[in-house]
Amino acid sequence: MTTSASDIVLERKLFGPGPTNAYPEATAALGLPLLGHLDPRFIEIIDETCDRLRTVWSTENPRTLPLSATGSAGMEAAFVNTVGEGDVAVIAVNGLFGERMCDVAARCGAEVVRVDHEWGTPVDADRVLSAHPSPKVIAAVHAETSTGVRSDIASLGAGKGDALLITDAVTSIGGIELRADDWGVDVGYAGTQKCLGVAPGLAPFTISERAYERRIEKPHSWYLDLGMLGGYVGGAKGARTYHHTAPVAMVASLHAGLGRILAEGLDAVWARHQEAGDLLQAGLQDMGLELFAEEGARLPELTTVKVPDGVDSAQVRSYLLERYSIEIGAGVKEFAATVWRIGLMGPNATPASVTLLLGALKDAIAATK
Repeated sequence: MTTSASDIVLERKLFGPGPTNAYPEATAALGLPLLGHLDPRFIEIIDETCDRLRTVWSTENPRTLPLSATGSAGMEAAFVNTVGEGDVAVIAVNGLFGERMCDVAARCGAEVVRVDHEWGTPVDADRVLSAHPSPKVIAAVHAETSTGVRSDIASLGAGKGDALLITDAVTSIGGIELRADDWGVDVGYAGTQKCLGVAPGLAPFTISERAYERRIEKPHSWYLDLGMLGGYVGGAKGARTYHHTAPVAMVASLHAGLGRILAEGLDAVWARHQEAGDLLQAGLQDMGLELFAEEGARLPELTTVKVPDGVDSAQVRSYLLERYSIEIGAGVKEFAATVWRIGLMGPNATPASVTLLLGALKDAIAATK
């Protein structure tokens, strides 16, 4: 019997824009014996998972659940359930994922009012709020993964008026302050594979009662129909209406990962991400490198740095992978060869990760010049 390269188990240090390495508790839960998706114990687990998601979202929304798909499906669920033909959607665009919001909303038939910003800068709430007098929804990315920028969602919520506020929290949830109820977020979606420290596969999702009452009654997507999914995890505690076969192992893993975060304390987890990000950004600048995102709006969990002149971005990333088993990300679109995206998320948000990363990157730059 021969062994192929695909049989070799690699352990990477995932310091890119996601996925990150998982919390050990989340990984261990993937190996637990499977339960049926209607097993009473599994129903307890998914109910507890929804409770824990309410904590990390900082919301009381009863319809807070892990959608059985990745964060991009969370984006689609947000729009397909709230906008239909001719509805106006004002969308802030300051990176790739704002652009994707526009694409998804347009496919739902919305009249998209796009408010563009220079990449690397945060959303200008005043410009967004004044872009249309009466939109059905206003949408923005809290932590833009393509640029490493944090935007002020609270200001959008304070001025949204009758509009519903949709927020992409894929890279922010579990890493930086996020307060859905206090900020007026009506629909929020995220992913498990970043600061929550869980493998990709679920989309933590929340929708306010206000937004649920104004949802599209029969959206084009059957699978992402929140009217049907509400019964899937909603109703009386422990009650469940069959909709689809839940990814039971992934839910168990998310349950464990959230338990790990809440045991540490959400404020402490936010502070740990901030400390690691500050150390990394200071270290990169001490090396003479220039950060890409605007000062004052930089994410601690995802740092964007300009590739130095005369340095080949791809060669450096290949060297890090081959020599140190470290992954960092390239930029996107026109910044693909001129920006690196470095993530310190979940269990990787530590001073030890910063020390390793800075030393390896310094070596990689010197070795590939």
